[in-house]
Amino acid sequence: MKRPAVGTIDRPLTHDPMKQAPMSPSANERPAPSADAPTARQNRNLEMQLMPEALARAHMQERLYEAEHERMALRVLTARRLQRRAERASLRARRALAMAVMQ
Repeated sequence: MKRPAVGTIDRPLTHDPMKQAPMSPSANERPAPSADAPTARQNRNLEMQLMPEALARAHMQERLYEAEHERMALRVLTARRLQRRAERASLRARRALAMAVMQ
């Protein structure tokens, strides 16, 4: 019975690196930096540089949201005030009409 041809680190089956089995990384090894690592680093740096801009944009959106709500509240208050004024004018007119009819 013939054993399958298996090479070891000390005695590889072949010295040609293209014909050797690919090595798998061990669990405690860090992976080698990939070709797109500088791009990822640049993206991270770009994100860090754009953070104040994004923060300012979020702050401005919040301020606009608050201003819009304040304007809506002022419109509601104004509408209520005008409604009360119209109701008082209506009551005065009804009283005046009643007084005119009574005489």
